[in-house]
Amino acid sequence: MAQAQERVKVAIVGSGNIGTDLMYKLLARPGHMELVWMAGIDPASEGLARARALGLRTTAEGIGPVLEDPEVVLVFDATSAAAHRRHASRARRAGKICIDLTPAALGPAVVPPVNLGAHLDADEVNLVTCGGQATIPMVHAVARVTPVLYAEMVSTVASRSAGPGTRRNIDEFTFATARGLESIGGAERGKAIIVLNPAEPPIVMTNTVRCVPGNEEFSREDIVASVRRMEAEVQSYVPGYRLKADPVFEKLPTPWGERWVATMLLEVEGAGDFLPTYAGNLDIMTAAARRVADLFAEALLAGRRRLPEPARTAEEVAE
Repeated sequence: MAQAQERVKVAIVGSGNIGTDLMYKLLARPGHMELVWMAGIDPASEGLARARALGLRTTAEGIGPVLEDPEVVLVFDATSAAAHRRHASRARRAGKICIDLTPAALGPAVVPPVNLGAHLDADEVNLVTCGGQATIPMVHAVARVTPVLYAEMVSTVASRSAGPGTRRNIDEFTFATARGLESIGGAERGKAIIVLNPAEPPIVMTNTVRCVPGNEEFSREDIVASVRRMEAEVQSYVPGYRLKADPVFEKLPTPWGERWVATMLLEVEGAGDFLPTYAGNLDIMTAAARRVADLFAEALLAGRRRLPEPARTAEEVAE
């Protein structure tokens, strides 16, 4: 592990549940990073109070004070898609690297076990959605064995784990996840569905992934092996990620006629760093954010990439 003086200073913008859970992950497992700031917009925020108690610098004035700190290199945006659209250009002008945990999808999308190192030169990356982080790896695992004509995911999450931000972003969730199944997962067509389950006690995040292989002569054994390898890769940073069984293969009606369909059932249990363990949908986002950012920090420390070029005047940054 990198020593403290060798770490890249980072900040979290967004003091809600996701930002607070990410704070605890970064403090417990800093890797190549040192968390120094937590920013929000509500002075009474529990997340800001917790950050102050842990010795972090805090502000209820939003992203501005973070961008003015010349020591901060990397910013996690855990606000909302609408807010991130306002933050992104300001962060770029301030010369910061941005890890976007919202569905705004302004920068290239990253799913750690699929394309973790593909965008190390980007000034901003986005993490698609919680459903995308859970299911895109499974689609990619099938696609590296046989072409995938169609991929469909259904994510069911506890209603308690879907706060106001998640609910406001439902439309962005379905669009960004479906596109991620295609552009990252490798499916020719993708579809995404999210279900908020009000059951008590709350259920853990469950996901159903269906893939229609383009090659009817695919090897079941190769797909099962590929999927299980992918499960282990995701578990390296999300320990609660698990398949409930090997993929199931059935002949079903499809737009291409009756074809084989591979179905995978998986669940995500949270680590309990701050959020309850049933909130695996939020935990997988913060775990992925930490994993991606740590690679950026490692590349910066090793000289494999440079910081973005900041704007030349404070007025340009504040625009």
